[in-house]
Amino acid sequence: MGNLTSLVHLYLSNNQLSGSIPPELGNLTNLRGLGLNNNQLTGNIPPELSDLTNLSGLYLYDNQLSGSIPAELGKLTKLQYLFLANNQLSGSIPPELGDQYLPDLYSLNLSNNQLSGNIPAKFPLNLYYLYLSNNQLSGSIPPELGKITNLQELYLDSNQLSGSIPSSFGNLTNLVVLNVKYNTLSRTSRNQTGDGVTFRYNGSAYSKI
Repeated sequence: MGNLTSLVHLYLSNNQLSGSIPPELGNLTNLRGLGLNNNQLTGNIPPELSDLTNLSGLYLYDNQLSGSIPAELGKLTKLQYLFLANNQLSGSIPPELGDQYLPDLYSLNLSNNQLSGNIPAKFPLNLYYLYLSNNQLSGSIPPELGKITNLQELYLDSNQLSGSIPSSFGNLTNLVVLNVKYNTLSRTSRNQTGDGVTFRYNGSAYSKI
């Protein structure tokens, strides 16, 4: 399949594919969409996928992939959709998924893995959807997330986060869903208030009012 260099879209989703992702897929340099989700794929995400520099959508969710997220994915500068949820990925979230590398990223889903460490401070500023639920992320919520003013949905639930909601979240006037349940965030009797948005803590989650 690595010889099909004119291929623009390759979707093999919802099958029973097993084994590892062939690194030869990196030869399909005209690809704009690659969907391998909902299979039984194992092993690491091959760094050779970073050669797919025309890629706008990479869908590897709902497999059994392991290892770390390759920093090389930061070379996919046209990427808009990166879905790696529901695997067994570990290690930290690489800073190469940040704004200076993936400026056009619209939706990032890393939920339901085994990712650890802190949440990176610099995610792409064009993000509308950010899903980091059900990992092992720790530390405080970085106030820099308040700069992602297009953000509509932010899921940080079921991690090991501490501290409180940053006041900079008051800048997220387009935010529709904020889920921070099942962490170790500090309780507070006062509202977390920013410019135009107020978050009220109800004992398990913050909601925008």
